[in-house]
Amino acid sequence: MYLALLVIFLQCSELYAQGKVFTFNRVEIRVQPSVKVKNGAPMSIICHADISKNTDFQLKHNFTIFKDGKLVFMTVSDKEDARYEIPMAKSSDTGDYECTVKADGKLSFSNSIYVWVAGMTKPILTADKKEVLEGEVVKLRCELPEEVPPLEFFFRKIKTNSAPKEKRVPERNQNFSEVEYYVEEGDNILQFDCFGKRQVRSGWESSQHSNKTLVTVKEPFIKPTLITGPSSNVTEGDQIEFECSTVVAQMRDIEIILQKNRTILNSVRDKKFLKYSTVATQEDSGEYLCKVEQGAVSKTTKLNVFVSELFPKPTLSASMTKLDESKDLILSCIINGFRRANFSIVRKGSHEDILLKNSRVLAMKVNVNDTGSYTCKAEIKGIVKESKPVRINVYAPVSKPTLSVVSGSPEVILGKPLQLICHSVMGTPPITFTFYKGDEIRKNVTNDTYAMFLDEDIGLNDNGRYKCDARNNHSSGVKTSNILNVTVIVPIRNASLGSVPYGEVEVGSDTAFLCSVKEGSWPIDFKFFKKTDHEVLLHEVREYSDRTIWHKKTMKRKDTGTYYCMASNRASMDVRSRPITIHVILAAWQKGVIAAFVLTAIAGAGAIALWWFLHKKKKAKGPSMEMSGSALAPNLTSEKLTRQPSDGNYYSGSGYIEDNENHMKSTDESKAPEQKGTETVYSEIRKTNNENIWAS
Repeated sequence: MYLALLVIFLQCSELYAQGKVFTFNRVEIRVQPSVKVKNGAPMSIICHADISKNTDFQLKHNFTIFKDGKLVFMTVSDKEDARYEIPMAKSSDTGDYECTVKADGKLSFSNSIYVWVAGMTKPILTADKKEVLEGEVVKLRCELPEEVPPLEFFFRKIKTNSAPKEKRVPERNQNFSEVEYYVEEGDNILQFDCFGKRQVRSGWESSQHSNKTLVTVKEPFIKPTLITGPSSNVTEGDQIEFECSTVVAQMRDIEIILQKNRTILNSVRDKKFLKYSTVATQEDSGEYLCKVEQGAVSKTTKLNVFVSELFPKPTLSASMTKLDESKDLILSCIINGFRRANFSIVRKGSHEDILLKNSRVLAMKVNVNDTGSYTCKAEIKGIVKESKPVRINVYAPVSKPTLSVVSGSPEVILGKPLQLICHSVMGTPPITFTFYKGDEIRKNVTNDTYAMFLDEDIGLNDNGRYKCDARNNHSSGVKTSNILNVTVIVPIRNASLGSVPYGEVEVGSDTAFLCSVKEGSWPIDFKFFKKTDHEVLLHEVREYSDRTIWHKKTMKRKDTGTYYCMASNRASMDVRSRPITIHVILAAWQKGVIAAFVLTAIAGAGAIALWWFLHKKKKAKGPSMEMSGSALAPNLTSEKLTRQPSDGNYYSGSGYIEDNENHMKSTDESKAPEQKGTETVYSEIRKTNNENIWAS
């Protein structure tokens, strides 16, 4: 029976457990009365869970409400709603709200909703002082006690009949801010207030303005007074006196300064007044400034003073302003309407003026050193006035100019520029120089003692006739230089080398080498070289011609090689010819001697061979043949001697010999050739070279 009851109980429990089924349809969050609430009004955040169940059973809900991701409310309830009550909403309650609901291991989230608490609390402003002196500092504090940073604070300084001066101070970590205001001159009664701002999703939101704080300002001293005496009507030469005074609350670190056009005339410390006097001149007319300073406070008073003219400035006149040396100059000083004055005429110097004469008139014979600026001074009743300066220029005549080439040598290379200098040793500058090429004016230059001219257009026929003129303001006029003749140097072009004989030369014979150029100015330096492992200079000569011939005597086998020549002139450019090759060969007679020696050697060898053959044959015949052989011997010998000349291979004493090329030459050809004239040699070299050129 107990076993049956246990089975029934377990089956009932399983049926009951299978019957408690639920699901979250959604979780939502809402705000009452609305998502926009006024500051100070009540506000409710409601989290609602919409749940479906299979049967009616009780379910515990864990509600959690977040603001901007931070937990602000939590509760457990068997109801499907939870309320987060805020009795008085503040601007800090503005933000994004969301909630979560957890039940029996299941969790669901709501969407986010933005709540805006409009309006900020009124800020509180306090000042550290209620009464200050000009130049002191007022410290203000503005606080928004119920607001949360970041915030921005704005302080305002309010003066009567002027726009408020505002200062902005951002605060990221606190809900209050402090600032200092400097109390300026004229700040009698000041009012201060402040307000705050915070950033919301829709922009910036401002608070109300705070209470106004009143600050009274006291003067440490009054505005100064500036007067002149003994009279306001001042004329040049009168004594004028200035007096500046003030009233001071505390005689400590006070200073009085008198200025004119930023120039300090006088100053005193720790006194209530200042005095300054001077003899009035017309330059003393203008605005005067009296300034009183104490610490950071400064007050000023201005006064305009006009000084009447006692007499006008004098005028200096000259008989001439430009004149030749040794001429007469008269300087006169006058004052319109005044004749009784103390006059003096002076010359202006770099450091001080030079007094020439205490008089209205100065007559002098001038020289070049008298060039300069002159003025006159007039004095009446202690007032001295000076005229405007007059410039006097005294001129010495220019000397005859000299024209020369800057490089020193009166030569120029064709195609290169020519730089000339025209110089006058004497003459008062400025001097105008004129350059001529032939009769054509090429350039005008104004300078002190010399001028330069660059001629870049140098032709082959530009051989001179340069000159220059020099003139200044002296009445003597223009001076002309001597004519400068310039030589144009034509650079060497196209050097060539030839020889006679050309190509092959017999040992012991002479060779003529001709080096010539196509163009180039004389004299020309010619150099002949032979190429080896280094350059060997064989001959050099200077010629006043475009060619030269070098005769090399008695050529040897070692003279075989490559030759070239080099030409240069004053253009300092070496021009090298193309190389030619010379082969030194044996002479004809040397070839004949060698041939005769070879033939003689061959004939001797043949005779020995014949003797050996006959001697061997004789031994083979035996004694029987000795007698017949003895009888025939004289006949054979006679026959051999008779037939020998008809062989045709060698003729001793003959007037000809056979060379290596099977040509017969007269033995007279072995003699040295006769010396020919230069023109004949040149013609042969040119003919030989031309033949070789056409052959190649």
